[in-house]
Amino acid sequence: MTIRRIGLSALAVAIALVFAFPTYWMFTSSIKPRGEVLSTSYDLVPSAVTLENYTTALFGSDFLRYLGNSLLVTLTAVACSLVAGTLAALAMSRFRFRGRKGFLMLVLVAQMVPFEALMVPMFLFMRDLGLLNKLPALILVYWITTLPFTIWSLRGFIDGIPIDLEEAAMVDGCSRAEAFRRVTLPLLGPGLVATSVFAFITAWNEFLYALVLMRSEDLQTLPVFLKTFQTAFGTDWGATMASATLFTLPVLVFFLIVQRKMVSGITAGAVKG
Repeated sequence: MTIRRIGLSALAVAIALVFAFPTYWMFTSSIKPRGEVLSTSYDLVPSAVTLENYTTALFGSDFLRYLGNSLLVTLTAVACSLVAGTLAALAMSRFRFRGRKGFLMLVLVAQMVPFEALMVPMFLFMRDLGLLNKLPALILVYWITTLPFTIWSLRGFIDGIPIDLEEAAMVDGCSRAEAFRRVTLPLLGPGLVATSVFAFITAWNEFLYALVLMRSEDLQTLPVFLKTFQTAFGTDWGATMASATLFTLPVLVFFLIVQRKMVSGITAGAVKG
């Protein structure tokens, strides 16, 4: 048993290192001098360290403006998705009505459709609404793309909460809405955290819609910003890696903060959903 445990632990560490190495490469490349970034030999430990690339990314460009756009559209879309998804998931879990199974299947199919397949109809839809080159267009797109997963995921979490708790609260005088707010919603916390993390990552990393729908550079997001270091004279890989590191940092910090609740939420959804 001990040998097996050691073997499994070693395998887990090896897999973790494989997945972590690209991030380590990105970070070490961001602190290397520009001449060493394009070197044919790669050193695991940089021989020289510089913050020039971060200075270029932060102060030699409009990084903060792109960051503000990304935070605005992502947080707004995730918040809207959580509100609408929670209400829809509650209806799917607690009520029985005609067409319920068909709606759930439609939600699953919508989750399986590639983003690229929706590009042309989404572009025409935004054009007809007069939302092209406006941030509400991205908010609406990210809301639409994250909503199916939110509904499907939260439905599993709500199914894992006994309905008897809500009924007991209503017997004590609570309305259905009050029973949900006081009983179900607090127990749904881990599920909301896990779902919001996945929705946040999906919207935060999205590139294609931000590039196509936002024609003005003032309204584009961080994924699009990363390509600004590519010019006709070449690519500034040091600044690109520094920007990518800064781009990854908010998601990493947020994940570390909510890691425990996220893991418990995923486990609860897997077991009880």
